[in-house]
Amino acid sequence: MAKPTNSPFQKKNRNTTNSPDISILYKWNPAQNVLSKSRNNFKIQGRRRLLCILNISREASKEEINNAYRRLSRVYHPDKHLDAELKNKAEILFNKTKKAYEVLSDPHRRAIYDSLGVKGLETEGWEIVQRLKTPAEIRAEYEQLAEERAERLKQQRTNPTGNVTIAVNATDLFNPYGDLSLDEEYQEDFSLPNIEVSSMQFSQSIDFPLTQKDTCTLSGQLQTQNGIGGGGINCSWRHIFSHRSWAEVEMTAGNGPALSFRGFRTLTKRFFLNGGTVLQFTPEGIRPGIMSTLAMQIDKHSVGYLTYHGGIRSLVSTSIVRDTEFNYFNLAIQLGVPHSHITFNYTRKMMNQELKLKLLIKVGTFGGMVEYGAEKKVSKHSNLSFAVVVGLPTGVKLKIRLTRASQVYNFPIHLCEEIMPSPVFYATIVPIVVYTVVKKGLVEPFLKEQKARKVEKQKQTNLNKLLERKKEAQSAQELMMATYSRIKGEEENKNGLIILKAIYGKLITDRNVPADESSHEVLDVTIPVQCLVKDSKMVLHENTKSQLPGFFDPAIGEDKLLHIVYSYRQQPHEVTIQDDDSLRLPKTSHRTNVT
Repeated sequence: MAKPTNSPFQKKNRNTTNSPDISILYKWNPAQNVLSKSRNNFKIQGRRRLLCILNISREASKEEINNAYRRLSRVYHPDKHLDAELKNKAEILFNKTKKAYEVLSDPHRRAIYDSLGVKGLETEGWEIVQRLKTPAEIRAEYEQLAEERAERLKQQRTNPTGNVTIAVNATDLFNPYGDLSLDEEYQEDFSLPNIEVSSMQFSQSIDFPLTQKDTCTLSGQLQTQNGIGGGGINCSWRHIFSHRSWAEVEMTAGNGPALSFRGFRTLTKRFFLNGGTVLQFTPEGIRPGIMSTLAMQIDKHSVGYLTYHGGIRSLVSTSIVRDTEFNYFNLAIQLGVPHSHITFNYTRKMMNQELKLKLLIKVGTFGGMVEYGAEKKVSKHSNLSFAVVVGLPTGVKLKIRLTRASQVYNFPIHLCEEIMPSPVFYATIVPIVVYTVVKKGLVEPFLKEQKARKVEKQKQTNLNKLLERKKEAQSAQELMMATYSRIKGEEENKNGLIILKAIYGKLITDRNVPADESSHEVLDVTIPVQCLVKDSKMVLHENTKSQLPGFFDPAIGEDKLLHIVYSYRQQPHEVTIQDDDSLRLPKTSHRTNVT
């Protein structure tokens, strides 16, 4: 949800347009999206680890926590075992269970754990981290975070931005007059369409923070069109007076020197003013100009603008912008010299697919146009978009835009000077086909191979930890034997819930192919699953199963399944669930011989 602000830290947009920029009224926090989705998932799993040890849900009551702890204590308490080797193994597992119980049963420490994980528990928390992470893993995570923090600080200090625009004239592809030659001799000759670069433009800017309230910005532009080039350089200085106002002075050289002054001021809680003046020095004299924008916050999602430009360029415009979680609307009306127009812009945000669908309609004294397209997030820092423009008198254009961090690459392609069905069709279909082919044929196989290498590297890195966890799981199952025999005997006497077979890990989902239980990526968990049975019932909560007593993660980084074959009232049952799914046994839907 976007919120207006009087923040003076918003950087101005170097690529000025006819429409007012809503971004100047919104806070911008570059650190909000620094961590990737995978890191967020890792943190969530880390905060569920203690819940998994006791096999309880996040909403478990104090009584449920106590019952879970007492049940595991009867298995792991060192006094329950007379053999010296078993006693040592039980002591390790009992201490782990006890630490989980101490955190989850204390309201204050539980609140810290739910918010910050084990790292927020200070001394006790650090002891748990050391048992769950090797020193090499802790050091690797620290180095990665330090590297990300340094890169983030570098970006915030200099804020480098760049824009590259390469315009292509491809009207010869769809020339409506190509077959209307007066000379039949030329009709017989075959020639390739003439496609040329009609113009190019490059711009770059960088910030130099002088003090906490003063920033100098240096930017430059180069452009060429039809063999004629030009360029300019800009230097600006911005001073922040308070959180309510700032002022800026800018000097421009290149296509004639110019001097401009800008300022921002918060008038009230709902009104904001942004304005300035420019002095352009020409051989004929000084040409002054003024510009100002008054913005009003209508509600938490909507802002209204009233803009006036005078002098060098005269116009009056008003617009209403509504920006919600899933939709963006912009309706603008401009009256000016030489053109006036009405613009409607709508964007549908599809967050789950990381996709935006866009539609723009513009009608004015110069003619009219319709623009439609889509924008897709293709990587962590990159967005790719394309748009088809159909209008009079411009004809048909295809716009391709790639945004990589703060660098923008634009490729407008002029396909036809008139509106024809064929260029509209190809401009719409070809980008979709090319994107699909490249994604399926190149990108996805590359990402799949990259993920496989990453998983293999992770396995090699965590080999020692994997062996330690496996040894710990084997010790837990060995300590459970007495409890397993007792519970299984009780269930057999009353024809209750008997676990015949349970395996966990990277399983083959094809029923015709038997699971290879000797594989290092599959673990037999029949004993610990039977020990979770109480009164002919068993409940597994919506957490990873790798932290359950007697379990460990045999396939780090891979998708895992839990497959259980059990008998209830002498009826065979079978079920397979994902690692994070919840499960309740018995269930009628699990029966395998329903008559």
